[in-house]
Amino acid sequence: MAIAGLVLCRPLLIAMRTPPDSLPLAVAYMRVIFLALPWLYMYAFVMAVLRGAGDAKTPFYFMLLSVGIDIALNPVFIFGLGPFPRLGIAGSALATFVAQAVSLTALIRHLYRRHHILVLHRRELRFLRVDGAVVAVLVRKGIPMSAQLLVISLSGVLMITLVNRFGVDTTAAFGAALQIWNYIQMPAFAVGMAVSAMTAQNVGAGKWSRVTSIARVGVLYSVLLTSSIVLTIEALNTFVFGLFLPPGSAALEIASRLNRIVTPSFIFFGISLTLFGVVRATGAVIAPLIILTIALLVVRFPFAQALIPRYQVDAVWWSFPVSSALAAALAVLYYRYGDWRHARMAVPASS
Repeated sequence: MAIAGLVLCRPLLIAMRTPPDSLPLAVAYMRVIFLALPWLYMYAFVMAVLRGAGDAKTPFYFMLLSVGIDIALNPVFIFGLGPFPRLGIAGSALATFVAQAVSLTALIRHLYRRHHILVLHRRELRFLRVDGAVVAVLVRKGIPMSAQLLVISLSGVLMITLVNRFGVDTTAAFGAALQIWNYIQMPAFAVGMAVSAMTAQNVGAGKWSRVTSIARVGVLYSVLLTSSIVLTIEALNTFVFGLFLPPGSAALEIASRLNRIVTPSFIFFGISLTLFGVVRATGAVIAPLIILTIALLVVRFPFAQALIPRYQVDAVWWSFPVSSALAAALAVLYYRYGDWRHARMAVPASS
């Protein structure tokens, strides 16, 4: 993927109708990010394994380390402080690359020094032998789960393609909003991962009575946490976007308007993510994929595209809450009436 990204980066960005003024910057940034992909994926993998084993604290601490390094190195690489050359926007991508690589290396070293139960030693390398039965389960369950991420990414690409039609100011506003949205979504992702791990552990222990409580509390916390961030962002509004956009920029006004329309949709997103985390923990992976496909590809993009001639860029903004509310409604219906309680993420006992 890293090699393909390096080769196809520029034509892909052109196909997404990236404004000509932004194209060189986008290419410079994405090429570094593609180089970082192997590190990014391995970091995510180790974090997921630790959370699946019930250790949520260690990933959190090393994620803080990664964020701290990223924040510290951004101005160094972007502006060329000290002995480092001025790299511009590519410096931001390089800061992310270095932060992830350093944090991953530190995390693996920490796990070995603490003799963590999940680390492999020389005498245990035989456990890396491929087991066909295990691989079959991973492929059968993993492909639909990967497809869900593909649907989310594809939807993002399609929406950026629509946004790029309206010029560099709108694209800049949307880019700033994406940065803010990353923080708004953090509680939803955290709660989703937590309920998934807790559900899997209780299902494995045969304690199904706890699953309903896990889902109920998870949805409640997701709504409360996401709502508090949405209200805070709304209260600060232009001040927050001023961190990413220059004073007096036309993009500030655009960002302020799209913020009011789009950010409440992440409350619905949190509900969906939490319930998906519960049902996926039992091996029910097809229904969440279908729901996301309907909401993001069948509804969101066509909705925006159909209404652009009449409502212009507002059609893009309103497609977010409409599709997110639909996804939440479908997730609730599937959780309430679906057959996910009969699904099993089973691996043969011999494995």
